[in-house]
Formats: sequence, structure tokens, C-alpha cells
Amino acid sequence: MSRNTQITPTSKEYRLSPDALIVTKTDLKGCITYANESFLSISMLEEQQTLAKPHNIIRHPDMPKAVFRLLWDTLKKGNEFFGIIKNISMDGSFYWVFANVTPSFDDKGKMIGYFSVCRQPSQALVKIMSKLYQQMVPAEKRQGDEQHAIDASMKILNDFIDEQGVSYNEYIISFV
Repeated sequence: MSRNTQITPTSKEYRLSPDALIVTKTDLKGCITYANESFLSISMLEEQQTLAKPHNIIRHPDMPKAVFRLLWDTLKKGNEFFGIIKNISMDGSFYWVFANVTPSFDDKGKMIGYFSVCRQPSQALVKIMSKLYQQMVPAEKRQGDEQHAIDASMKILNDFIDEQGVSYNEYIISFV
């Protein structure tokens, strides 16, 4: 199951309070196994609507697929990911988060899922990343297939990060 395409995005934005923490856990395939009250409230979902569903049910169509490729590539290597993500609520409104996603391991060191903590992002970084995403999404749509679409978008992201002179994670963290 992919992102809920029946939701019509609106221009209404919700902003997280500075002390809000959105917490979710997923299995290795990205299906939700836990969601805290903050997640349920802002996404406008009930717990039974989230458990065992893919986390991308809240993916906003303004988000480039390349960001999620980077997220998954990072996590599958056992590393943590930091990013600025635009999500969609069930009423079509949106909200930005500073996401920190880490692999979860069992007591034998085997990766068993992922743990995500999201909080209010820097508005300066949201402005920068929103502008970048507005270049990446059209680049994806111009391509004939998903692989080329993500590659085109990833090139824009990598060129931007190369200009910064630091890694993606370092750049994102520098705004915290």
C-alpha cells in the first residue's frame, strides 16, 4: 500500500509546538508498529488506521522520492538519518518535521525495524529544503520511469549537498 492518493492537499499548514515529539516505530518494511498520540493527532488518524500500514500513508506529494531513497539507503547500512520532511494530514493540511530515524536492533544485534522521532524544524531550513524540493519533484515527473526519475532528483540533491561541502546529515544537523 502506498501513500494515500485520495487526500487532496491544501495550503493549510500546521506547525509543531517547540516541545512536541512525534514518535513512530516500524518494521523493516516501513510498516507502522507504534505511533504516539502526537503522531495520531497531527496526522488525524486513529491508531487502528496506522498499525501495520506503511509509514508513507502520510507522505505529501511535494516530497521528492529521492529523499526517501536516501533515507532507506542510509538506514539499510545501519546508520541514522536526519531530514526535513513534509507530511500530509488526513484533511489535506501539511506539516514539516525535523526527522531523526534510526535502525532498531534486537539483543543479538540483528536489525528488526526503525525508530523515528520528529520535532519542530528550523524554519530557515524548511525554506531552503522546500525550494530544493520544488526543483526535485518536477525533475522526477519529467522522467519516463521511476528509476530515472529518482536518479534525476538525486542528482539535484547531491549537487546541492556537494555545494555545501558537508554530508547530507551534517548539513541538516547544522540547523539544529
